[in-house]
Amino acid sequence: MTLTIWLIPIHCYSSLKEFYYDKLLVADNRVDGWLLTDSYVHTVLLSMMYVIMTIVGPYVMKDRPPVNIRVTMLVYNFVMIILSYYMFHEFFFGMIDAGFNYICDPVNYSDSPSALRLVSACWWFYFSKLVEFMDTLFFILRKKNNQISFLHVYHHASMPIVWWIGVKWAAGGCSCVQASINCFVHVIMYSYYFLSGLGPSVQKYLWWKKYVTILQLVQFCLIISHTSYAFFSGCQFPRGIMYLNFFYVNSILFLFINFYIRLT
Repeated sequence: MTLTIWLIPIHCYSSLKEFYYDKLLVADNRVDGWLLTDSYVHTVLLSMMYVIMTIVGPYVMKDRPPVNIRVTMLVYNFVMIILSYYMFHEFFFGMIDAGFNYICDPVNYSDSPSALRLVSACWWFYFSKLVEFMDTLFFILRKKNNQISFLHVYHHASMPIVWWIGVKWAAGGCSCVQASINCFVHVIMYSYYFLSGLGPSVQKYLWWKKYVTILQLVQFCLIISHTSYAFFSGCQFPRGIMYLNFFYVNSILFLFINFYIRLT
C-alpha cells in the first residue's frame, strides 16, 4: 500500500511528461529559437524564483529602512506605458490587417506578414509578464508588504506560464483579442501609477483610482465572455487553450471581486 502511494507522483509525472512531449509535436514552430520559448523550464523557474522573492524579500527588508526608488519607479512606469501601448498598437492594427471579426478568430499558422506580426505581439505580451515581476520587487523594497496579497502573487506568478503556453500553441486568433484588452487596461493602469508617483500635487487629481479596478473587472468579464462564445460556437481555436483560459480567468475574476469588495 505504501509503495503504491509513493508510485502515484511518479506515475503522474510520467503521464504529464508524455502528454507534454506529445503536444510538442503540434506546437507552433514559428517561435522556435525565440527567447525563452523552446522550453517551459526557464519560465517555470523564473516564476518560482519570483514566488521565493515574495517570501524572502520582506524578511530581508524587515530590519532595513524603505528604499527610495521614486525616480526608478517613474522611469519603470513610463516604460510600461510605452510597452503596453506598443503591444496594443501591434495587436489592434495587426488584427485589422489579418481581417479579424473579433468574435471567432482561429490561429493563422502561416508565415504571412500579418500572422507573424501577431506572433511577435504575443511574444512581447508574454515577455512583459516577466518584466512585471518588478512591480512586486518595488513593493518589497518600499516595504509595502500589504500590497503583496495572494491575488497579486498568484496573478504575477502564473501569467508568464499561461502565456508561454499561449505563445507556444496559440500565438494568434482569439488570444490577440484578449491580450489587446489587457494591454489597453495596462496603459491606463500604468498611467495612473506614473501620475501618482509625481507626488501630492498630482495625486489630488487622481479621483479615478477606483475606476481602474472596475476597468480590470470589466476586462475579465469581457475575456470570459469572449472565450465562452468561442467555445460554444465551435470556433476553430485550440480547445485546450480555451479550457485553460476560461478556468484561469475565472479564478482571477473571483479574487479580484473579493479584492474590490474589501476595497469599497
